[in-house]
Amino acid sequence: MTRKEFANILVPGIMHDRAYYEELYPERNLNSDAKVVRIGPSPTGFVHFGTLFQAQLAHNLAKNSNGVFFVRIEDTDQKRETQTGIDEIIEAIKFYEIPYTEGPLNREEEKGKYGPYIQSKRHDIYGAFVRDLIEKDLAYPSFITPEELDELRHQQEISKVRIGYYGRFALDRNLPMEEALEKIKNGEKYVIRMKSPGSFDNKITFIDMIKGRVEMPENDIDHVILKGDGLPTYHFAHAVDDHLMHTTHVVRGDEWLSSLPIHIQLASMLNIEPPKYAHTAPIMKEEDGKRRKISKRKDPEANVFEFKKQGFPIEAVKQYLMTVINSNFEEWFEKHETEDIDSFQVTFEKMNISGALFDMEKIINLSKNFIAHLSAEEFYNRTLAWAKEFEPSVANIMEENKKDTIAMLNIERGGVKPRKDYGTFSDVYKNIWYIYDEKFNVSKEEYEFDKIKDLKEISNILKTYITKYYNEEDDQDIWFDKMKQMCDELGYASNMKEYKKNPENFKGNVADISTVIRVAVSSQKQTPNLYDILKILGKEKITERFQKWM
Repeated sequence: MTRKEFANILVPGIMHDRAYYEELYPERNLNSDAKVVRIGPSPTGFVHFGTLFQAQLAHNLAKNSNGVFFVRIEDTDQKRETQTGIDEIIEAIKFYEIPYTEGPLNREEEKGKYGPYIQSKRHDIYGAFVRDLIEKDLAYPSFITPEELDELRHQQEISKVRIGYYGRFALDRNLPMEEALEKIKNGEKYVIRMKSPGSFDNKITFIDMIKGRVEMPENDIDHVILKGDGLPTYHFAHAVDDHLMHTTHVVRGDEWLSSLPIHIQLASMLNIEPPKYAHTAPIMKEEDGKRRKISKRKDPEANVFEFKKQGFPIEAVKQYLMTVINSNFEEWFEKHETEDIDSFQVTFEKMNISGALFDMEKIINLSKNFIAHLSAEEFYNRTLAWAKEFEPSVANIMEENKKDTIAMLNIERGGVKPRKDYGTFSDVYKNIWYIYDEKFNVSKEEYEFDKIKDLKEISNILKTYITKYYNEEDDQDIWFDKMKQMCDELGYASNMKEYKKNPENFKGNVADISTVIRVAVSSQKQTPNLYDILKILGKEKITERFQKWM
């Protein structure tokens, strides 16, 4: 029997050979400096923040080199795949507006000429390349059972030797074809392993685009490349796919750095040119004075949809991603705030080698700054869109009170130093709920009166203000002059300098009077500009609220 016939038996049902696929996926017609970069997320749970980080980085590298950024779903570990995993990956990348040149649009549709972009749909391609290795005696069937592997590991631990399936421990490595066929006839299950030509005593060196020169032992382990279910392992699938898709740069987490000797070796065995690798440091969190990776299990913010749920603008999240990607982004952004952040050119040299600390405070500050520069109308529309998905009751009341809501959001907006009250869209209702009459059901204990607490004095201030001094037609200057007139009438200081010199001569000052009115109409002692709030409410509602308190 020839090795070709042997390969066909071991990997049955494959229609085409390797040469067919080499021709099917020709070299890309790109400039020599163009980067072809991909992300390869696995649909094994919610979309991790690190996936968004990788996508933003890959997109920037491709865009600024007139290259290609593509998405490839690596779903060969189908035991761990979640039902909605693929859909959530695609949704996350689209929601955060990270455009990709090629990849799946959904489970059935895709764009690009180098697909399929879902690995489980590339079964025949992997089969053709595995057959090629078997024909060249660079891969073989392995019949060892999980129980036998466990026993092998146990014996290696006892003997205090390296753990793994290599050298004299690779029991099926030199199994004659006839014996292998007999086992197959007997129904024994098998996987296909690479026949590593390496020696652990040898060192290999390579240049990582981020970490620089790295030296590691050569791989000598006969790793599984095709599992019993006919799907490849990550090691093999990514080597084949990056070759056929002509990936120039692989950007991935540094948990894969230890696997690089395997991937370099596989490229050699397949007689292909490996891409350049850039291993990114993980995003870290500080806990009990120690650093750890941001965790799916421990940290809600590890889920990219948590930011959507909380109502962070996608622009703020992307700005934060860029600060993590390159240390010089913030300096650039200060000078180019009006530009598309994708015009900033990422460089590997400015990437963090040890891992950046996750900084929620920075995301909030970026978000506050972004929201502060939106028009009131746009802020309203974006908050409404968020509320329709996550807080329908809030959306209803915003729509019923659209004019007043926009007016409230417009207070102290614009100008050189706009207010920065709102960190997320979810903050809006919490900050302005009191303008909605149907929500202003406040008990007396909830009013946050400050320095003036005497009930009779508060009532007197409110009655005096509404009957003698409030006029809806007054502009802000006239309104404030009248406030000061009322201060003089009631024994409060209208001039703060005089009050600071002789506080004992007054009951309080104009700020104290303002606080009484502010609390009476909102129940809050801190709000945006009081004049604007009074204008929004109008005299009738103000009177009702004064009476409600009294």
